[in-house]
Amino acid sequence: MTDTTMTAEQAPPAAEPDGAPRIATLDILRGVAILGILFMNINDMGASFSDPDLRHMGWTIYDQVAWWAREILANGTARTMLQFLFGAGMVILTDRIATAAGRRIAFRRYYWRNIVLWLFGLAHIFIFLWPGDILHTYGIAALVAFWFRRLPPRWLITLGLIMATMQLFGASYFGIYRPYERRMEVAALTAKRDAGQKLTKAETETVGKYAKAKAEEARDEKKHDARVAAEDKARSSTSVNWVREQWRKAVQRLGVGELFSIWDSASMMLIGAALFKMGILQGLRSRAFYLKMMLAYYAVGLSLRAFGAWEQTRFLNANEYNWAFESYARIAATLGHIGLIHLLLGTAIGAKLFRPFIAAGRTALTLYVLQTIICLWILYPPFGFGLYGQTGWMTMMLISATIDLALLWAANAYLRHYRIAPVEWAWRSIVERRRLPFRKAG
Repeated sequence: MTDTTMTAEQAPPAAEPDGAPRIATLDILRGVAILGILFMNINDMGASFSDPDLRHMGWTIYDQVAWWAREILANGTARTMLQFLFGAGMVILTDRIATAAGRRIAFRRYYWRNIVLWLFGLAHIFIFLWPGDILHTYGIAALVAFWFRRLPPRWLITLGLIMATMQLFGASYFGIYRPYERRMEVAALTAKRDAGQKLTKAETETVGKYAKAKAEEARDEKKHDARVAAEDKARSSTSVNWVREQWRKAVQRLGVGELFSIWDSASMMLIGAALFKMGILQGLRSRAFYLKMMLAYYAVGLSLRAFGAWEQTRFLNANEYNWAFESYARIAATLGHIGLIHLLLGTAIGAKLFRPFIAAGRTALTLYVLQTIICLWILYPPFGFGLYGQTGWMTMMLISATIDLALLWAANAYLRHYRIAPVEWAWRSIVERRRLPFRKAG
């Protein structure tokens, strides 16, 4: 750390009550990510969680500007950065414990740590009633990623990219090629029939199955619209209905889709572990490296994100290409963000601008829960301000920015007097099986 710029700095081993080391640049990235994730969550807190039409949440010109900026620059990147940092933390923590007590103890301690985090995530879902919780997913995903932590960076990155590649090929085949093939086949058969030629039994069945499938799609779309309307009614009527709907969504969240979330998170954690081992996450590379990194990954990531946003705004209910390239676009955009942040940290203005985010990174779990309390229990429920369904995209983004600024100030004010944030204190005290010191001495 210099007077004007910020480099990778590791705090003394006693920086945390349980002896965990802190790296300032990682805390900055974590602070940016945890505050940024509210921009992704607030629409599910303030409007339907059932993935309705984008226009359902307001589609004025201001809403469109806000949505396009969110979709291209931010959507998914906060989550990906947190997953990267979780992978880095895995390397830091297991190496520290293994050096002090051996690999077997590192295994036990790390597994116990993430089981407790998983339980905290379930509490976030079923007590605080936030179906979009990520803690329970990360807790399990970390137990999967743990087994590969000692691989060299190139293998970690290779394994991490398997998910993106599987999604690319899976979406390309099932979402693009097969539907296109069926449409062309049915179009040819229809033209043959219209020309007066008799279709074979198999060809007639093919045309019939396609028509039946299209009819089922139409019925499913109507059912989806009905579910969205029912959710809107339940979440904006009475407190009892609101709680019931949140519980229903919470139970629904833990279905088969959770397996894909765990796989995605574990894959990104492996990439994060590699980035840490390569010194990229903590800012150990040159400014030229981060400049090239930012330009290259932004060129790929933001271009794919812009194409995906355009495809979604066609409102054709067939965003196959966006689905296929989403993981690559999200990874590339996140790497571009990391390059930009480290470039700015190498300047006097950037270092000063990002310094408050160290506190946000050190209190990330508590800030995450506070976001839920403020939005889900104060602003949007029927027993609070009752703003559910009343705010469009632009208003929600402005609310998110206001809340984040308040939380950023609160985190810095809090750490002037306390050593550890409340949720972090509870988590680590349970992990350590002892009551950790809370207040700063004096």
